[in-house]
Amino acid sequence: MNKKITVIKGDGIGPEIVTQAQVVLDKVCEKFGHTFEYTDILMGGCSIDACGVPLTDEAVATAKAADAVLLGAIGGNTSTSPWYKLEPSLRPEAGLLKIRKELGLFANLRPALLYDELKDACPLREEVADKGFDMMMMRELTGGLYFGKRETKTVDGVETAIDTLEYNENEIRRIAIKGFDIAMKRRKKVTSVDKANVLDSSRLWRKVVNEVAKDYPEVELEHMLVDNCAMQLVRDPAQFDVVLTENMFGDILSDEAAMVSGSLGMLASASLNETKFGMYEPSHGSAPDIAGKDLANPIATIISAAMMLRFSFDMDKEADAIESAVKQVLKEGYRTGDIMSEGMKKVGCKEMGALIAERI
Repeated sequence: MNKKITVIKGDGIGPEIVTQAQVVLDKVCEKFGHTFEYTDILMGGCSIDACGVPLTDEAVATAKAADAVLLGAIGGNTSTSPWYKLEPSLRPEAGLLKIRKELGLFANLRPALLYDELKDACPLREEVADKGFDMMMMRELTGGLYFGKRETKTVDGVETAIDTLEYNENEIRRIAIKGFDIAMKRRKKVTSVDKANVLDSSRLWRKVVNEVAKDYPEVELEHMLVDNCAMQLVRDPAQFDVVLTENMFGDILSDEAAMVSGSLGMLASASLNETKFGMYEPSHGSAPDIAGKDLANPIATIISAAMMLRFSFDMDKEADAIESAVKQVLKEGYRTGDIMSEGMKKVGCKEMGALIAERI
């Protein structure tokens, strides 16, 4: 099978981790008889430097012509990089918001699980970590506060910033349906997270989710306020299966879920539209402080590539092979610095990629 993949290596450690994901994908091609055709485009700081904008329309067109997009990381140090002296619409993250909107990527999936081999890296108490956990964070990606109207103006002599949080029932319903569909393939439980005791947008969210739930009688639904969810993720993460929430809450909670998993370097993600098209990326940032030093953990990007095979290409066996290879390498004691523990064998980004590819 031949598939076209648009590759966005991005900034910081992005080129390093994406390169290792491609090493693994190339091994999949070799083992299973596929062909992946890669086309590189620029996004983020590197696009600003080369083109003056974080994402060009030509780059978007290339992405739309592909079967899927594989992304590394974008951005730099917000306190020192010249990119962050530009107006917000020209900063690296504006490219990410633009491509999500242009490609219609409204559903963000972030699996967070604790590997048995990484329990020592989990920051939670031993009795909590020993229970393990395996959850899917489902984040609405193209609505809410990040896409609402915003302005900064002077009101009665006082500088005032305004951000608008807006959702309509159709935006909520389509992400809820995705969440319940995924729950049906897992443990059939959805935890819908909102702030319905304060926000009108959350009250609408809860109303629509309840309506969707009627079509899924086998799925257990519970509602949880976002502040309680943040607490429960560190108190008892094993209680969660599918966590369904809006854009900003999902942005924050998924990073928390990553850390209780042991490292942001372990958290993959998929962003899907209403077809099988998706953009796949690690949930961590560009880590400019370690860029180019062969210190990055490529596992989240490699698992994201496995998600691409599963969700966009229907290559379940190939995805299983990658995930099994990751588990095998961890079982053998290999670790990058972010998940290193006593008695393990420390390796760099390139070696970790090579080890995983060898075990497919």
